Amino acid sequence: MTDERPLDVALENRLMGKGIYVTDCEYRPSDGDVDDADSPDSDAGDNTDSPDADDDLEPSGDGVVTPPDGTGLALEYETVAETDAIGSGEVGTVVRTLLDVAAEREWAPGRLEATSLTTDGDVRGRWHVERDWFDRLGLGLDDLEFSQRVLETRQPESADE
Repeated sequence: MTDERPLDVALENRLMGKGIYVTDCEYRPSDGDVDDADSPDSDAGDNTDSPDADDDLEPSGDGVVTPPDGTGLALEYETVAETDAIGSGEVGTVVRTLLDVAAEREWAPGRLEATSLTTDGDVRGRWHVERDWFDRLGLGLDDLEFSQRVLETRQPESADE
């Protein structure tokens, strides 16, 4: 069953039911993906000066608004957590929910950049998923290796920022 809402709204609604509250979700153009973006210090996904990917959104034949394949997302969310660290459970919930929505819409996600916030709005940390990892999941990249790669990208917010 396809959710008739835009992709970002469907993602927000589903995550809310799992205790993750989206505060911002921006589409990022697919041309922002760079092959050497595996580095945790990479700014490859930072496309704030790029054309707005929202301009490419068009309803599909069934009226569902889905971005073009390869469109990335910059997702910011709040979660109630007893620790300052980003847990594997919250990362897994976000990734699985995105993959579920993408599968229903027959959409291929691009790079996902996620920022985890406390309920007070303080940054807990950041993590990401490369477009290539999504593309290769199940086709040369198994679930375990995919998960390990994603979890290795977790970066806590440094106290001096």
